[in-house]
Amino acid sequence: MRTDDLIKALDADARSKAMPLRSAWWLAAGAAVVLAAIVFLSTIGPRPDFMAAAHTMRFLSKFVFTTVLAISAFASIRALSTPGAATGRAMAGMIAAPLLVAVAVVLELFAVPEADWSTRMIGSNMMICMSFIPLIGIGPLAIFLGMLRYGAPTRPVLAGAVAGLLAGGLAATFYAAHCFDDSPLFVATWYTIAISALALLGSLGGRFFVRW
Repeated sequence: MRTDDLIKALDADARSKAMPLRSAWWLAAGAAVVLAAIVFLSTIGPRPDFMAAAHTMRFLSKFVFTTVLAISAFASIRALSTPGAATGRAMAGMIAAPLLVAVAVVLELFAVPEADWSTRMIGSNMMICMSFIPLIGIGPLAIFLGMLRYGAPTRPVLAGAVAGLLAGGLAATFYAAHCFDDSPLFVATWYTIAISALALLGSLGGRFFVRW
């Protein structure tokens, strides 16, 4: 069977599901948010000074970074799960979150004395960040990998990695409400590592669980 014919067959199979793929993705996203919220609230919860911190730019910027990542990854994974769908624009949009973080890091380096750079980067919650972003995100990742099986991605490893980024962005959004380290230097380092761990796990899931 030619590649084009295979893609058309996969697309027809995806469209024949009981629930349209577009609607199923929104349902899966809702379930993932609820699951992440349950894990977050039953474990660490928001920081005690959440309301006061919400008036500071550094604290709010964390939610901008993680939300942009989650939104762009959601757009990409929906496209990747549909055979024959155009993915270029959605995938290009995923550069937005890293660019925002990079700009914030540069501004932080100008605003903070060089002697304080390492302190800001290391922070005080490094291990908690590294532990709880994957913990909060593992359930949503399982949901998203299941959705990829419901669809028919032609690049399962890439789709799995994007599922991990989506789960990581969602988990990091919740974790940001607890994190006492608001510096972009901390976010760029430890949030990135924790989210990357979920992306790696997602790519493995795509390789062994989603592959057709």
